[in-house]
Amino acid sequence: MAERNYTRQLATIISIDAVGFSRLMGIDDERAVAAFEERRDIITDSCGAFGGRTFGVAGDSIMAEFGNPIEALRAAFDFQDRIMALNASAAEEMRMPFRAGINTGDVIVREGRLYGDDVNIAARLQEFAPHDGLAISETTWHHVKDKTAAVFTDLGEFMLKNIALPVRVLIAGRGGNGAAMAAPLAAMSTASGHYKPVPKGPPAIAVLPFQGEGSEPDVGYMADGVAEDIIYGLSNTRWLSVIAKGSSFQFRDDSLGTRLIGNALGARYIVSGTLTGLGGQIRLNASLTDTSNGRLVWSQRFDRDLVDIFSLRDQIGSEIVSILDKEVDRAEQVRTFQVPWESLETWQLVRRGRWHMNRRTRKDTEIALEFFDKAHREDPNSSAVLNELAWWYFWRAWLRFGDSDDLDKVEAFARKALLMDSLDARPHAYLGAADIMRGLPASAAEHLIEAIHINPSFAFARSAMGSARLLLGDAAGAIPFFLDTERLSPFDLYRFHNLGELAAAYCLVEDWPAAIAVADRSLNLSPGYFYARFLKIGALMRSGRRDEARRELAIFATRHPDFSEQRIRWIPFADPAKNKFLIANFDLAKSIA
Repeated sequence: MAERNYTRQLATIISIDAVGFSRLMGIDDERAVAAFEERRDIITDSCGAFGGRTFGVAGDSIMAEFGNPIEALRAAFDFQDRIMALNASAAEEMRMPFRAGINTGDVIVREGRLYGDDVNIAARLQEFAPHDGLAISETTWHHVKDKTAAVFTDLGEFMLKNIALPVRVLIAGRGGNGAAMAAPLAAMSTASGHYKPVPKGPPAIAVLPFQGEGSEPDVGYMADGVAEDIIYGLSNTRWLSVIAKGSSFQFRDDSLGTRLIGNALGARYIVSGTLTGLGGQIRLNASLTDTSNGRLVWSQRFDRDLVDIFSLRDQIGSEIVSILDKEVDRAEQVRTFQVPWESLETWQLVRRGRWHMNRRTRKDTEIALEFFDKAHREDPNSSAVLNELAWWYFWRAWLRFGDSDDLDKVEAFARKALLMDSLDARPHAYLGAADIMRGLPASAAEHLIEAIHINPSFAFARSAMGSARLLLGDAAGAIPFFLDTERLSPFDLYRFHNLGELAAAYCLVEDWPAAIAVADRSLNLSPGYFYARFLKIGALMRSGRRDEARRELAIFATRHPDFSEQRIRWIPFADPAKNKFLIANFDLAKSIA
C-alpha cells in the first residue's frame, strides 16, 4: 500500500479575485500589473496580520487559508477597506477593486497546497460577490453570525459548477458603512436545507429602486416615485406576481447583479433604471432582465421636459407598465415551448394560447381556443382563463361584424371573471367592448371608465373608450384616448385597429391630412385592413388629391371585391349622419373612377 503523503484538516478558505483586470491590461498592461502587485501585497499583509497565509496565486486570483473563520472575515474586510482607499486616490480608469468568497470545510493539504470541494466552493462564491464585496457560505456564516458586527444578505441556495450539492450563499457587509449594502438576514426569505425548486404559477417581477443622478434637486425623489408607480401599475395587471416595495427596495446597490438579486427575491424578472435630471430635462433609462439567464429582455430611453413632476411620473410610469406587461407576456409565451404539452400548468396554457392568437391566422386562432378550453377544463374558475376566453370570442365577434352569440359568450365569461376578481380591469373592458359592438356606446363608456380607473395603463381600455366617444359623436374627445393608446402600446399587435379608429376621428373633425397620415400608418401594419383604406380614400378626395384617391380605390377593389357599404352602415354611430358622411366621402372617389 502506498504511503499517504497528505493530511486532512478543517480550514477556512478565501478566494480573492481582481475585478476588471483584463480591461485594465488592455488600457496599460504595465500599470495594470503594478497596480495588481501593490494590492496583492496589501492582501498578503492583511491575511498575515489576522493569522492566515496566502497560497496559489494564479493570474489575477489569490487564495488564502485561515484556521479561524472569524479572523478570515476580519482579514477580508481589512484588505478590502485598504484597497478601496487606495482606489479612491487612483485615476478612475485604473481603479482595481477586489471581491472575495469565503468557505469553511474539510480540505486536503499536500506540500503546502490545499485541495477539495470546499476550496472549489470558495472560488465559486467569489463570483457572487459585488465589487469590493464579500460572499460567504452557510457553513462560514454559522461560525461568524453571532461573533461579529457584520450584517448578512441571504441570496438563497445555488447549484455551483462541479459541486454535487446546493450551497447557500450570503453577502457579508460591514456593520457600519456596509449596512446599506447588505440587508439584514431577518428581512430576507431564508433558504431551506434543500435546493429551491422552481416555483409554480406565474412568474414574479421585482422593481428595484431607480438610481437618481444629475443636478435637479428632486431627481432622487422622482426616481423612487417612478419605481413605486411601476410597482403599483404592474400589480394591476393581475396576472403577474409583483414583489413588494419593502423587499425590492432593499437592493439600492445593484452591484450584486440581477441574477443574484432575482434569486434572493424569488423574482424571474427584474426592472431597473437610472433617472438623470439636467437643465430642465430628464432622461430615464429603464430595462427588464430575465434573472434565470441574465438576458436583457427589453430596454428603452425616455426623454422628457421637466415640468410637473407628478404628471411626468404618471405619464412615464404608465408607459413603462404597459410595455413591461407585454414584454413579460411575450417572454413567457416563448418559454412555454420548453415545457411538454402534457406538463403545462393552467397559466402556461394561457400563454401558449396567446402566442397563437398573436399570429392572427385562422388556423392559429383555432389552436388558441384549444389551449384556452384545456385550461378552462383544468381550472374553470381561473380569472386569467375566463378573460382569455372572453377576448377570444370578442375577436371572433369583431371579425363577424358583431355576431350576437359570440358577444353573449364574451359577456358570460367576463362577468364570471369579475366574480373571481373584482379588481381586474380586463372584464370591465371586454364588457365595454361588447356593448360597443351591440350599439350601446353609453353603456360601454361606463364599463370602460371602471377599467381605466383600475388600470390606467390598460391600452385596450383606452382605445375602446376612444371608440365609445367616437360613436357617441364626440370625435374631438375621442382623439386623446387613441393617442394615449399609441403612447402606452406603440408596438401592439392590434395597433392597426386603434390607428384606424383614430383616422375615423380625424375624418369626422375634417382634419384630412392627419386622417391620411394615420390611415397610412394603419395600412403599413395591416395592408388588408379595409376600414383604414376606405377612410384614406375619402380623405384624399376631400383634400383634392383625386389621382391618389383613384389609385387607392383600384387597390381597394382588388383587395375587397365583395365590399358593401353595409359594412359602414353597420358601425353603430349614435347619429346615422356620421355613417352617411363617411360613405359620401368614399362615393366621391367612385364617381371619378
